[in-house]
Amino acid sequence: MNKEKKSEATDGIRKSISETTRAISGNDTLKIKFSADPSGDYGDVLKLPQISKDPTESELLKVRGIADSLALQARFKDEETFSKYGPSGEQAKEIYHELEIARCELLGEKYYPGSKRNIWQKTKAEASAFSNNASIGTNEESIAQLARYFIKRQLSEMNLPPEASQLLDKKEVFEDLTDRPEFNKTEDILDQEKFALLSRKLIERLGYGEQLGELDDIENDIDENNQEELEQDEEGQGSENDDNDNSETSETDDGESEQSTSADADVKDSQIEDAIEGEDQSENQIIQNVQGSQSKETHYQVFDTTSDQEINANKLADITELEKLREYLDQQLASLKGAVSRLANKLQRRLQAKQNRTWKFDLEEGLLDAAKLSRIVLNPTTPLSFKQESSTNFKDTVVSLLIDNSGSMRGRPISIAAISTEILAKTLERCNVKCEILGFTTKAWKGGHSREKWLAQGRPKNPGRLNDLRHIIYKNADEPWRRAKLNLGLMMKEGLLKENIDGEALEWAHKRIMKREENRKILLVISDGAPVDDSTLSVNPANYLEKHLRYVINKIETTNRVQLLAIGIGHDVTRYYKTAVTITDAEQLAGAMTEQLADLFEEQKTTLGKS
Repeated sequence: MNKEKKSEATDGIRKSISETTRAISGNDTLKIKFSADPSGDYGDVLKLPQISKDPTESELLKVRGIADSLALQARFKDEETFSKYGPSGEQAKEIYHELEIARCELLGEKYYPGSKRNIWQKTKAEASAFSNNASIGTNEESIAQLARYFIKRQLSEMNLPPEASQLLDKKEVFEDLTDRPEFNKTEDILDQEKFALLSRKLIERLGYGEQLGELDDIENDIDENNQEELEQDEEGQGSENDDNDNSETSETDDGESEQSTSADADVKDSQIEDAIEGEDQSENQIIQNVQGSQSKETHYQVFDTTSDQEINANKLADITELEKLREYLDQQLASLKGAVSRLANKLQRRLQAKQNRTWKFDLEEGLLDAAKLSRIVLNPTTPLSFKQESSTNFKDTVVSLLIDNSGSMRGRPISIAAISTEILAKTLERCNVKCEILGFTTKAWKGGHSREKWLAQGRPKNPGRLNDLRHIIYKNADEPWRRAKLNLGLMMKEGLLKENIDGEALEWAHKRIMKREENRKILLVISDGAPVDDSTLSVNPANYLEKHLRYVINKIETTNRVQLLAIGIGHDVTRYYKTAVTITDAEQLAGAMTEQLADLFEEQKTTLGKS
């Protein structure tokens, strides 16, 4: 009797899945078959895995995920368009097919939210099974599946299962493509033709360009159309910006502007902070000139700040999770730790050598110079026989480390950044130099509550920044390292690293360090490229975030009250910062950090050039 009930329950599950699959596919006549054959679309029949008599929840979610994926392909995939842009080579065909599956699943997340959990479980199960393949790193068959994971990670608001992310991290070619703007265009998933061309670009980047076949005429036509649209958009934006200039001027003349943004408020705050007591007139004039260029050139604004977040790292995970993340970080970089420690010890020796004995000689007062005793005995009235200990440059210094926590830093770069930062912070603490550690990212991929509000208000033009900031405090300057040690492991947390809006992060870090009482202030930025936020850049000019970053850097460097330097990982940052170096390998980061700071401490004024 019990067996009969289980059988009836299983039949009910099959019926439910079948009806749901037909509804999603939009085909009421679609036949659904549960069999041991490989799952897939066999014309008018969709074959799904067999369901056991006593299925577990994970098994059901997996089957439902496969069913949803096949149904979404049936609904959103146009076979004629798919064939029209299809490659000729076998491996390229396989990648192209997997990318189309990703597109359909992404559309399912958008229009059928109930499918998210099912497809996530399906992805987890297949990634777990695939990871058992010892040839994952070399097998060409793995590339197609990894390409699907890659494009979903780029375009989905939902995180990949950890099993899939780990597979991606093993393939360096995908890390190199993470921050390329063409693979971050969410709007392309709605247009199968545009996505097909995007897929061909990805296939070429993966090294299978010779298998694509000829598609010149079609691509040229589309490129010409896209160029025309881009030119029209730029013209429209230019005229809109001109209109905005006029409207802003009239509002200023009339008295008040109801459209003032939080970014404008931030600028005003920075103006107040910069105009502190003790500054001479010339520096104030410089500040005014730089600030004046902001209103005339950048027009940077923020659509909504209510969901922005400034938070201590220990608030983003409980103590148990922080301990596990910290342990993972230690294990992952145990081999690197020794090399970084040696560099840190070198830095410490250089600092302490200057700190312990730096003297000024031949003075009229101070401590008696023993080397001049013979001269004093002969003539007690001899002047210039005294010495005084000099105050070293770094005794009254604070260092702020600002780390890019964007998705493109995922994997080895963020791990090395974390351990390098730790060693450097410990070294500075031993030398009695205050050090704070900050990170910046966003709360969501492709826009958060800000974008939702923008959509609800009818998509007004030129909204400005359209994502929710997340600024993380890993260590306060006055906090001892032992209390902040666990916090740095948070950088290893799955799903933390998202978009990067560098300009506002740099403003935030600058404001924090300007509130410090130390005379000398050093701000070190670690990043791997230009600011990227898909939600913002999709509805603003392409250089919107970059232009604001240049303005913030110019303001900091021109006022000359904070020594600003940057280290770029794999990307040239010397085009933004006057004092910067670019490293090609993340493992060079520790050496670059220690050497840059050592040079700063040894000189009264930074003389480092671009390299």
